[in-house]
Amino acid sequence: MKYYLREFSKANIIGLTIFIVHSIILYVLGDPWYGDTVSTFFWQNQVFSVGLYAVNAMVTINFRKRYKGILWNFKILLYVIVAHIIITLITVFLLRLLLITGYYNVSLDQFMASEGTRDYVFPFIITAIATAAFYGVYHWKNKQESKVKQSKIIAGAASAKFDALKNQLDPHFLFNSLNVLASLIEENPKQAQKFTTSLSKVYRYVLEQKNKELVPLDEELSFARTYMNLLKMRFEDSIVVDIPEASSNPIYKVVPLSLQLLLENAVKHNQVTPSKKLFIKIYEEGNRLYIKNNIQKKQVIKKSSGVGLLNIRQRYNLLSNHDIRVEDTGGYFSVGVPMLMEPEQISFAPKQTAFLEDKRYQRAKKKVEDLKGFYIHFTIYCIMVPVFIYLNARSTSFPWAVFPILGWGWGVVGHASETFGWNPIFDKKWEKRKIQKLMEDEDF
Repeated sequence: MKYYLREFSKANIIGLTIFIVHSIILYVLGDPWYGDTVSTFFWQNQVFSVGLYAVNAMVTINFRKRYKGILWNFKILLYVIVAHIIITLITVFLLRLLLITGYYNVSLDQFMASEGTRDYVFPFIITAIATAAFYGVYHWKNKQESKVKQSKIIAGAASAKFDALKNQLDPHFLFNSLNVLASLIEENPKQAQKFTTSLSKVYRYVLEQKNKELVPLDEELSFARTYMNLLKMRFEDSIVVDIPEASSNPIYKVVPLSLQLLLENAVKHNQVTPSKKLFIKIYEEGNRLYIKNNIQKKQVIKKSSGVGLLNIRQRYNLLSNHDIRVEDTGGYFSVGVPMLMEPEQISFAPKQTAFLEDKRYQRAKKKVEDLKGFYIHFTIYCIMVPVFIYLNARSTSFPWAVFPILGWGWGVVGHASETFGWNPIFDKKWEKRKIQKLMEDEDF
């Protein structure tokens, strides 16, 4: 019921606007109300306005339901235009038939004989303008809603992908660590015991950090030293590692476990023996942290799955606009991971916050636009009231100005109700009661 009342109000406001414009045109032309009284002209105008609004609204609703998502296809849009033209002409004909034969008591033969194209031009033009304006606004709103919906889908997909990548670290790290432990059990059982103890400490860090998007670089460097000490239990002096004690800037951040994955890959893909030592160096250059090692590939090695390097690249792509740099000179292999600072960080938490802030901004902007629209509407109404009174005084003694003033006044009241969320019948308490009732209804 509320929907129909709102649509009926819209139809009357549109009709009132047409009445005002039409009246001014007729007054300037010197042919006020086509020879009728102002009251007769007013109610006839409203009948045509409400009737044309109703039938065109039904056409619009029908096409929106039937062709949801493809309404803006050229072929469908052509059908919409043809349907509006046909329904408009039929409605104007029927309304004129009822009005002229019923109200003016003109015979059907006389009515048919007197009908001409000129009788349909004005209502057709007005309907075409109103319908085009509606579809233009509807198309714009539809595009805005699609953008918001697409942003939500992209953010949700990216968040899910990021979670999947983080969860991928857990089995990947454990799998490689167990491989190392299995080798130590055969080669050096005592070292295997120490390795197990150290592994528990390392794995605790993995569990603590894996759910974070970024961690301080100093923490990652400290963990890298602990991890390399763990590997040295197996390889002893066969690995030479140069890791800085601290970063040049304490606010630098990297994705968690990125150094561990790169160090792990360096050991996995190269020979590590007393005669062929593996040299690994970690250093800063520009805004990247490089992990560099000499290349001495193993003779027999399974094809790399690329999980570690791909994982780091994908996480950085999701978190920032910076990509990792990989360089293979033949003698040395290096990977540079971006060092991010808090202001440069582009993570899901800020994205979500920014998204919510943007939504709040859009709501606030819409509220301001609604208020501005109402104040402009109200100002124009206040200006036009004395204009109506003046035109009434100059044209006739009949107080026709009362109709547009009251009709438009109801439109202003409706506009205020919609803008400020006030409704004497369907107020917030009524909505709350209705929502509660529906929630308690098990069959709803």
